Amino acid sequence: MTVFAPPADPAAYGAYGTGRLHTSPEWNRPLYPFQGRIGGEHHPAEPGRYHLYAAHLCPWAQRAAIVRTLAGLDDVVGLSYVDDERDGRGWAFRERRGADPVNGFAFLEQAYDATEPGYAGHISVPVLWDRVSGRIVSNHYPDITIDLATRFERWADPGVRLYPAELRVQIDARNDEILREINHGAGRVGTARTQEDYDERRRRVVAAFERLDAHLGERRYLVGNQPTEADVRLWVTLARFDLGYNPAYRISERPLTAFPNLWAYARDLYQRPAFRDTTDFTAFGLRPAEEYPDVKRIDVPIADADWDEPHHRGEW
Repeated sequence: MTVFAPPADPAAYGAYGTGRLHTSPEWNRPLYPFQGRIGGEHHPAEPGRYHLYAAHLCPWAQRAAIVRTLAGLDDVVGLSYVDDERDGRGWAFRERRGADPVNGFAFLEQAYDATEPGYAGHISVPVLWDRVSGRIVSNHYPDITIDLATRFERWADPGVRLYPAELRVQIDARNDEILREINHGAGRVGTARTQEDYDERRRRVVAAFERLDAHLGERRYLVGNQPTEADVRLWVTLARFDLGYNPAYRISERPLTAFPNLWAYARDLYQRPAFRDTTDFTAFGLRPAEEYPDVKRIDVPIADADWDEPHHRGEW
């Protein structure tokens, strides 16, 4: 029997987050505490054994979904999506995104509770689930994408190398910059409570865009001659910038479309099935930043973006 959760009801259950990220003064574990890795005795790489729970709304989860398809693992690792809407009960399975095909759960919280009865921490996606043990392998999103990119070589597309050994130092450096200045940086603009913090945080994001725009004027990808982990990590924020981060948090007077190399690069990636088929632009709206009387936020444009416009980046 197909099981769906009832509609999200913040009036009855509250908004997700309060009392759920840190449930008591004694809660001192990592935010993403399940950090198993594929490979080895407990979680060997096997086709059909693992399933990825993702959300279209979540950029961390989309990263894993993109890597799964780029690496050629669609028939090796399963994938399903939770609903876009949450209340205090967390992520749920509803008709819009489909039922849980593995366990028949109504709420993703049930996967956490099956792994650790009484778990009271953060309910996040992506989740990598082990069908054999009936437990979560990992909800630590950086590890999940690395494992999908490297631990299933026997079944993966041999022409795709998302985290090659000879480029890992460069990829890791780019990943650190992207996480700090762009992935987290965009969100931090929305939490600025003073004019000084707001101005500095948005300046750092725009400066990072400008550096990467210049870098991508000289090469097709961030590192190497094909897409890598670094490109996936950057792209999920670029895809959400004009529809989500910028109108919500007022980061830049220029939309993504006004950074010519970044915009062409973003289209170049989007026009590949792994990026296009895991993207639902309707899910990317974000709640506006909380207003503080001492913070004057800039006006930003509403961009009209054609993601199918030719990118002309095939000459490299």
